[in-house]
Amino acid sequence: MADTPNPIPGMIRGMSVTWKTLFTKPVTVNYPKVKEEPHPRARGVIALDQDACTVCMLCARSCPDWCIYIEGHKEEQEPSKPGGRVRVRAELDRFDIDYALCMYCGICVEVCPFDALFWSPEYEYGEQEMGELLHRKEKLQDWLETVPDAPALES
Repeated sequence: MADTPNPIPGMIRGMSVTWKTLFTKPVTVNYPKVKEEPHPRARGVIALDQDACTVCMLCARSCPDWCIYIEGHKEEQEPSKPGGRVRVRAELDRFDIDYALCMYCGICVEVCPFDALFWSPEYEYGEQEMGELLHRKEKLQDWLETVPDAPALES
């Protein structure tokens, strides 16, 4: 008859681990009742500053998932000086992000030359219907209030 390993030492080690963890505080939180505070500058959702957006479409062109939809038109503005040239400014008509497609890579935030896109730590934006994950520019503008201040530069 072959030697069979004795299961008793393994059972004793397993029971000791069970008794140690039975009386320790759990690492997880009870999410719906207790909300965990995200880290500063955490990636939650993308916020939009509509006044800073110039409809250059760099964010939409560099997005690997093609989840950003932008439409705009050009408006003529009065010259700043008498006899000056009429200026043309691009106005934002539509800026939508489809979070059902977004993979939160942050390329759109990085390539924006006018600082119109920011990361907000807001993470509770789940929806019942997948079509409701297409967020319009008004909702993206509302998240701008939740964006924390940028950390100070080292001198």
